[in-house]
Amino acid sequence: MLVAFNQMKSMMNGALVLTTASFIAKLLSAIYRVPLQNIVGDEGFYVYQQVYPIYGIAITIALTGFPQFLSKLVAEQTTPKKKQYILNESYSLLCWCALGLWATIFFFANGVASLMGDVELSPVIRVASFTFLLLPVLSLYRGLFQGELLMIPTAVSQVVEQLLRVGVILFAAVSYASFSLTVYQTGAFAMAGAFIGGLAAWLILLYYDRKIHGVHLRTHLLLLSVPKEKQLVRRFFVEGGLVSVYSGLLILFQLIDSFLLINSLTNSGIAEQSAKVAKGVYDRGQPLVQLGLVVATALSASFLPALTKLIVQKNQAKFIHSAKLYLRFTTAIAGAAACGLAVLIPYLNFSLFKDFSGNWTLTAFVFAVGLMAEIQAYQSIAQSQGAFFTILKAAGIGLLVKLVATGLLTFYLGTFGASLSTLLGLVMVLFFLAKEENKEINDFKKERQFGFKLLVCLLLMVSILMIFFTGATLIFGGLETRTRAFVFSLLGVLLGASVFTKTAIMLHLFTIREWLLLPWGVKILRIGGKSNEDR
Repeated sequence: MLVAFNQMKSMMNGALVLTTASFIAKLLSAIYRVPLQNIVGDEGFYVYQQVYPIYGIAITIALTGFPQFLSKLVAEQTTPKKKQYILNESYSLLCWCALGLWATIFFFANGVASLMGDVELSPVIRVASFTFLLLPVLSLYRGLFQGELLMIPTAVSQVVEQLLRVGVILFAAVSYASFSLTVYQTGAFAMAGAFIGGLAAWLILLYYDRKIHGVHLRTHLLLLSVPKEKQLVRRFFVEGGLVSVYSGLLILFQLIDSFLLINSLTNSGIAEQSAKVAKGVYDRGQPLVQLGLVVATALSASFLPALTKLIVQKNQAKFIHSAKLYLRFTTAIAGAAACGLAVLIPYLNFSLFKDFSGNWTLTAFVFAVGLMAEIQAYQSIAQSQGAFFTILKAAGIGLLVKLVATGLLTFYLGTFGASLSTLLGLVMVLFFLAKEENKEINDFKKERQFGFKLLVCLLLMVSILMIFFTGATLIFGGLETRTRAFVFSLLGVLLGASVFTKTAIMLHLFTIREWLLLPWGVKILRIGGKSNEDR
């Protein structure tokens, strides 16, 4: 029992490392969008965000999609020789895929831009395509380290990558103002930061490989070859592709928006220039959702290899226990993040982007945090059991619903309709994943009245936040300055987190043992007050 607890504790510490790195990276990703939008305006922001899904798909594959799949493969191997062979074959597959994606996007950039409704995006798209060339080495190293439960190399490389990328983007924004660049030239300049950051991440991972393993990954690994293992090729595309799809599901939804939103807005009678500005306002929600999903993504990266090992060991009882624990943590944390963000939107929007444009659109959009977090959890559980058809069907239905609903709802409701189409697509994915899951696992919401207790925690948090903001407005006045809005937002985050945690402890949302699995769990319990019964 003690060994199992220590293993779970180690896994949660791994999640903490990735959570910290992801939070820093996502914070940087959110922060740079503020000066970028403030300097280049909503139209310039639209140009960058319109092409961003291409970069987003590449970084999702390199950071979470295939590293998670490779970490699972590594965890399955019993000897170093088998591990090396799997890595060799995987590298070749990644290389061929990366070259194919780069060539397709680079040489057909004009067609892609035309489908997006703006042919001037072509140069920006071509610059973004080069990010795919870094996929093989970044995915391979990160998958190798995560499969050995070594999260620090991935975490450090991720932070360094984002630092350099953000630095280039901010320099591009300054250049726009200083050298009178067009919004499209600025967008291409900013996109170059992704490739530069990726190169730096590669060097960081090479350093850790030498430090941990004594030598760099064997040189013959860097040579292209034709993969020989047909089963691995099938798993590569089915399992690896599915992890990438689910890790980047919101990015794929955003890609659909890139193709349909402008066209739908202009078809509804909105002028092209106004449609571009509206799309820029709509895209403000992306960094907020990314921040809210940080913990869920890190939990997924840590739980997937562990769940796979339990399946291999045929330890069904422990697998079900771990899966339910995973769902409880994910649902609680992501639910609190989504509800908290929804209340904070007016204050965050004004403090970060200078106005209140799109408040209702963004309020609806941030509920994607809760839906997406649960989807990632169910997907990881289903994948660890080999239920690939279920996962594929759910993703396909969700993307189809998003595709059909976006044009229709945007035409009639504008960008608010686009937000609703995203939520509708995610609801369908979650519905089909949960419907096909083991009933015992789905009962995680009923055990110890978890669902009811979570609802109470969320309602109390939202109520107190609304009372706080109403009182603060009456005492200090409206949101007359961005500084005041930012201070209100910061206080709201602290208050919301405190209320939710305190209520969760009082209601025994988690058992003592479950709290102790969380990093800083002991401190949280001490600060939260009495909770002595392990229910």
